[in-house]
Amino acid sequence: MRTSALLDQLVSGEPLGESVLLVAAHPDDEIIGVGSRLRYFENLTLVWVTDGAPRDLRDARAHGFENAADYAKERRRELDEALAVAGCEPKRRVDLVLPDQEASLHMPHIAARVADLIREVRPAVVFTHPYEGGHPDHDATAFAVHMGVRQAAVPLELAEFTSYHRAYGRMCTASFLPSADEQIYTVLLTGAEERHKQLMLDSFVTQREMLAAFKTDVERLRLAPAYDFTQPPHPGTLYYEQYSWGMDGERFRELARAALETVNAGAAA
Repeated sequence: MRTSALLDQLVSGEPLGESVLLVAAHPDDEIIGVGSRLRYFENLTLVWVTDGAPRDLRDARAHGFENAADYAKERRRELDEALAVAGCEPKRRVDLVLPDQEASLHMPHIAARVADLIREVRPAVVFTHPYEGGHPDHDATAFAVHMGVRQAAVPLELAEFTSYHRAYGRMCTASFLPSADEQIYTVLLTGAEERHKQLMLDSFVTQREMLAAFKTDVERLRLAPAYDFTQPPHPGTLYYEQYSWGMDGERFRELARAALETVNAGAAA
């Protein structure tokens, strides 16, 4: 079983002076996954793949915005507030500004940007999403980070925070799909830390309904397993296949195969 001294250190609440790269699909994913520990990252580069604003405008209009640009601006303002509450001051922020729900269409581009950032900031550890079929942007981000790490060819640890996936016919949060050989690093938040994390989540007013499903008493991390992104993350219906987001598992895997060919062709050139 693989273990990580850096994750042990983070769980225990010790500051990390090492360079850290965290790649999140949406503004709020980093708070969900590792919000209680963000203040311990002393040299953090924080990357957001999408702007959090789907272009079909259903979400934007539901929250009183007439266009995606204004909705994206509000989501970023909410994130800035949450990071301030968290006591997190990233050394660098990087916005890839892709449309929400469309990261799967840009996986080679995201992978190349991640590889460039890794070469630039030389992180000791990279955090991102697991491949679990919860949201296509989460899975696309996971794919791109794994490919970016491979392209960069820099020694580092690749770690994951929890997102969500489908289990027993419902959304499952604060846990990973099972992996045979990966140790889970569990952060049991104190009462004060729970209240603090809830204040972070409360910053995301536009996401209040969605975020109500997420726990504040526990966070889990692990070193990333080796995924085959051309295979389903689990049997049966994926969580995001319940929604009309223009993506299903079969199409995602087709896009992943094509992206792998692009990445591999670039590596061979």
